[in-house]
Amino acid sequence: MTRHHPRALRRSAIIAAAAFTVAAAGTVVAPGAGAAPQAGTPKLNLIASSSSVTLSPWRGERGVYLNLGTYITVDGGPLEMKVTRKSYDDPVVASQVIRSGSRTVTKTLPEGLVKDFSGLPNFLEVSLSDASGAKVADTTQSFCPNDRAGRIRPDAPTTSKYPSVCASNPFALGGVWGVEKGWAAATSPGFRDEDALDLPAGVYTAKVSVAKKYRDLFGMPNETQTIKVTIRGQDSGEGRGLAGVQRGQENESKNPKPAARRPSGKAEVPPNAPKPDLRALPAFGISITDGGEGDGETVPKKDYLAFGATVWNGGASPLVVDGFRRAGQEKMDAYQYFYDAKGTQVGYTPAGTMEWDARDLHDHWHFTDFASYRLVGADKKEIVRSGKEAFCLANTDAIDYTVKNANWHPESTDLESACGEETSVSVREVLDIGSGDTYEQSRPGQSFDVTDLPNGTYYIQVIANPDNRLKEESTANNVTYRKVVLGGTPGARTVTVPKYGMVDAP
Repeated sequence: MTRHHPRALRRSAIIAAAAFTVAAAGTVVAPGAGAAPQAGTPKLNLIASSSSVTLSPWRGERGVYLNLGTYITVDGGPLEMKVTRKSYDDPVVASQVIRSGSRTVTKTLPEGLVKDFSGLPNFLEVSLSDASGAKVADTTQSFCPNDRAGRIRPDAPTTSKYPSVCASNPFALGGVWGVEKGWAAATSPGFRDEDALDLPAGVYTAKVSVAKKYRDLFGMPNETQTIKVTIRGQDSGEGRGLAGVQRGQENESKNPKPAARRPSGKAEVPPNAPKPDLRALPAFGISITDGGEGDGETVPKKDYLAFGATVWNGGASPLVVDGFRRAGQEKMDAYQYFYDAKGTQVGYTPAGTMEWDARDLHDHWHFTDFASYRLVGADKKEIVRSGKEAFCLANTDAIDYTVKNANWHPESTDLESACGEETSVSVREVLDIGSGDTYEQSRPGQSFDVTDLPNGTYYIQVIANPDNRLKEESTANNVTYRKVVLGGTPGARTVTVPKYGMVDAP
């Protein structure tokens, strides 16, 4: 099944494959005069990596996204922020963390400034003028401190301890944002449909500055970057997918490998061994479709309830599942492995099977005992069960990087590297601490056929570890429900999705 890849993450990953070079673009300017900041306080500046950029509309889309090559440089100390919410009934709270030797100071950002885990909203102000000097657009851009970061000085740390993405999942619970001292992070144009500007090909001038509320917050100078923007006609899109392939190949070389052979000896789960904790999140991305999403095959006069669903690991250990193929057999035997606090394997247990899925957009091994989806009535009794019950485990979403031992740099983040080849004799699939695995349910048989259901209230039930074959810390958080209200008539059904606490994510 196709994964839920938010548009912003998909495009950011493609852009990230390009080389990062800003040193030649100009000199980093220090903040203006004022009270001396405490030791360790980061100094932020806006720079442009080039004085001119050339942009094209994405293939099949009319508008162009203003990826202007602007970056926020950080010096004096790292920029670090912690973003959390107590529950889905509570607002998101962001704090800046300033470290100076053994001393740590935490500053809570203004209430309501940050609304989700995707970054600082409306961070940049951008105006665009045509060749005659007439203004044609005013827009804003956000800033995810984790986005496309790279060094700007040779003496800066060679690697970043901070995550490489900001969370886009609407049910994320905690995030860490950061830019190392001597590094810079890209600002984001935003990749929602409403962020695209429908402009004719031509030459424009962009003026970019940081919004005053953020300049005041971080003590930044009031400066404007001017960038020549050339907009071309429709891009063929050739080569766009290469970045993902390259990234997959790179990750594949780093992925933890499965055991060299099938485990032997007595299967044992040490009682004190750290274990994962699989937690189901409420469904989102809910809509009525004709079954055509994902593979283009529509089903006439049918209505399907499509949705996205995430199961994440909030436990003390990664979920590690190895599959081993018996000679000449079409399935693999799956085993869950356990490790102590030092990373030494201390046990294993049988955990079901893996099967090869040869369909388009799959082409990988699926673990068959990870999650289950059901549509239930107001009485919570099952009405329809999704046919999707086998999964390629991958760390597709950052859900809560504030939990203890969360891995801010998980491997197996894309399907190209996570789940093996058809000829594989063994496969390792991992769901790391703090990360989630998200699937869209849009195809017939995986989404729910609601054509003939009466109008009314239903719930999408998401179940993690449905047969309890995986050993985990707790099963008390393995089930969630998301309320939906069906309306309309067969062939033209509608769905209304109420808020879940404060989360308004249909």
